[in-house]
Amino acid sequence: MNLRIELSENSTEDERNAILAPLHAYNVAKAGIAVAEPLTLLVRDDDGKILGGLYGRLACQWLFVDLLSVPEAGRGQGIGSKLMRMAEDLAREKGCIGAWLDTFDFQAPAFYKKLGYSQFGEIVDYPPGHKRHFFQKRFAE
Repeated sequence: MNLRIELSENSTEDERNAILAPLHAYNVAKAGIAVAEPLTLLVRDDDGKILGGLYGRLACQWLFVDLLSVPEAGRGQGIGSKLMRMAEDLAREKGCIGAWLDTFDFQAPAFYKKLGYSQFGEIVDYPPGHKRHFFQKRFAE
């Protein structure tokens, strides 16, 4: 079999899935890693418009918090803390042992520390002049 490498000028979801399929099969065979289960909590206004929320995934008995957004009008009212608490509670109910996430230095590292998260890594100059922080929290047994 001859193999070649080519640049895809306009990446598609089908191309991503073609790369993901053998990787997923390998992960399942080696570690039993199944497909991640999404977890979504929405912040809506009186008209039902989505203004923010939390989007995460449950995989490998961990919650990954991919997105957390609190509308400007709701900041300082405990909405972010409530979203995190709700997500953690749902993750515990599903058998998760912890949660992890990443955030930028200009976003919310202090917020996550206040919620009991500890930093386990960072990338300096991502983007240039800033840092990207990685946090985790193990749930109490």
